[in-house]
Amino acid sequence: MPLLSPKDMFKKAYDGGYAVGAFNVNNMEIIQGIMEAGKEENAPLILQVSSGARKYAGQNYIMKLMEAALMDADLPVVLHLDHGPNFELCRDVIDGGFTSVMIDGSHLPYEENITLTKKVVAYAHDRGVWVEAELGRLAGVEEDVHSDVHIYTDPDQAVEFVGKTGCDSLAIAIGTSHGAYKFKGEPKLDFDRLHKIAALMPGYPIVLHGASSVVPEYVAMANKYGGHIPGAQGVPENLLRQAAQSAVCKINIDTDIRLAMTAVIRKFLMENPAEFDPRGYLKPAREAVKDMVRHKIKNVLGCSGKA
Repeated sequence: MPLLSPKDMFKKAYDGGYAVGAFNVNNMEIIQGIMEAGKEENAPLILQVSSGARKYAGQNYIMKLMEAALMDADLPVVLHLDHGPNFELCRDVIDGGFTSVMIDGSHLPYEENITLTKKVVAYAHDRGVWVEAELGRLAGVEEDVHSDVHIYTDPDQAVEFVGKTGCDSLAIAIGTSHGAYKFKGEPKLDFDRLHKIAALMPGYPIVLHGASSVVPEYVAMANKYGGHIPGAQGVPENLLRQAAQSAVCKINIDTDIRLAMTAVIRKFLMENPAEFDPRGYLKPAREAVKDMVRHKIKNVLGCSGKA
């Protein structure tokens, strides 16, 4: 099956009360783990590539890895650019075969965000490519995305922004944040804000960024085997499940995959100090990715069996 646009995927998710997982990829093992989980759960998948991952792996390598992955999977799959920082990168990945892009102008003044998003939308729509934008700002750190400030999305401004830009989906800020240190106190999401946005734009797909749960057992495993990740806390999975049953059609997951891989690799190397074959530790790391993604599909996103 070829790479698809998320249009039909999101329509089914919105009507069905579930969300599709958007899983960040950086290398072959992560792609393999995600694809295996999707096949076992018969679930739709969004594989997303940040600008940092594109620099690390190379766009040509990513496209060839995706080509190989799709040869062995009869699943609806979207290849998405995560946090595109400018028009030029969005243009390049569109021309390279991506079926969805995010243009992130959330760090810009409102009118500049509109102008940049409109430019990407015009280019993408002429080529049949979906565009996600962002309004509001998430605190935290994710590769090149840094913010010490959390600005919640204004519902009325969201309606205006979508109307002026023509973006196909919108990432909003309701309390999630990037990275492994999302909350200092009790985790909360502003569901009243989410429901107001949904009511003002019925049928419109909403996106949640910064939605890893920072699974405690993997944090504990990483720390036990030489890591130093004190006080890490993510979004509780029951809150994400609640969001997935509303207008949220796409939930981004990156940190949980990184933690699972790194914790398992740390454990393997500590327990096997004489091992130096990368296949020895990458194989269980790939399995950890698969297990994490299967768990998210079944128990958080609710999209198992929805391919």
